[in-house]
Amino acid sequence: MQLSKTPLISMEWLREVPLTYDWILLYAFGLTALVQLFYYWFFFSRLAFKKPRKPYDSTPPVTVIICAKNEYLNLEENLPAFLEQDYPDYEVLVINDGSDDDTELLLHEYKGRFPRLRVVQLQKNVNFFSGKKFPLAIGIKEARHNMLLLTDADCRPDSPHWIASMVSGFDPATEIVLGYGPYRKSKGLLNQLIRYDSFFIALQYLSYALAGQAYMGVGRNLAYRREVFYRVKGFTSHYKVASGDDDLFVNQAATPRNVRIEVRPEAHTLSLPKETLGKWFHQKRRHMTTGKYYRPKFKFLLGLFSLSQALFYLLFIIILACCFFSTIALIAAAIFALRMISMLIIFFRAGKKLNQSRLSLYSPLFDIMMLALNLIFSFSALFYYNNRWK
Repeated sequence: MQLSKTPLISMEWLREVPLTYDWILLYAFGLTALVQLFYYWFFFSRLAFKKPRKPYDSTPPVTVIICAKNEYLNLEENLPAFLEQDYPDYEVLVINDGSDDDTELLLHEYKGRFPRLRVVQLQKNVNFFSGKKFPLAIGIKEARHNMLLLTDADCRPDSPHWIASMVSGFDPATEIVLGYGPYRKSKGLLNQLIRYDSFFIALQYLSYALAGQAYMGVGRNLAYRREVFYRVKGFTSHYKVASGDDDLFVNQAATPRNVRIEVRPEAHTLSLPKETLGKWFHQKRRHMTTGKYYRPKFKFLLGLFSLSQALFYLLFIIILACCFFSTIALIAAAIFALRMISMLIIFFRAGKKLNQSRLSLYSPLFDIMMLALNLIFSFSALFYYNNRWK
């Protein structure tokens, strides 16, 4: 019996595949779109379509830690809201890091009014590294309770049930709970961009956490057990980096099973955004200096998304410029529309979860604007060094 030498699958179709430059552009554009759709539907959809989870019914004693340096006005406005939470057993520990305004006098006054308040005074020039990590480490050491809830002086809890909501995210296997800290809404394009940037960053780190790949949290709203801090030796591996008390710590301490998220509106904190583009630029540039210390897999995942996002828009513009009114342009437009529709669906549903649904409607415009701004921020961060947090 003679076997046929004809292959089961003919390869003649390969000869018919167009290989002109315009088709090569289309193939490259389609590949970048596939990468983008993978991120949207594999990662970001986890937050967008997350079903409510029954809170864990436990009220352990909690220490809320706030580091403050020259924060008189912010503490005057926000601290009472932390001291009047509806929670049975907690303390608010403020670390005054050598402030030279009237912060110390204000805290002394509040101690007489609020029995839950404790204050640790650090003398000026004690913090040799001039970063937030030293006062925060002191606060963690001085905390009376094992359950730690971290926030900033310019933050305000969005409800009197903030502590209860964040703590309800802990079950016996959970060691870290990632919260959400949006910025307060005001008029102007800059405010919208800052709030959108915060929303998208949260969409990323919360979705990755749901996928068992937690890589960061934000110090405006973060909770963890004290033993985790000591197990990873605190901030010693990145002590000389001004930022990173939140994202680098989570990047180091998180495992696929010890992190949960809490995104109910009652668990949010509200922060004051920067008032000028220059101040926001400085803040973003400082935050971006920590990315190079992430674990390699997270640098790859985050870098691949940003690269595919930039190439997606760039290739689409090139295709329109070179192949306008052609079949290739129509196919590219269909691919572009598919990605944009996916983004709108996921961003809107995630926006509802994070109480930012109206802001998410502007995502197609802000997606492009933030891409350009982040390229500028990232390039500037390459030449930036600052070891101060205030």
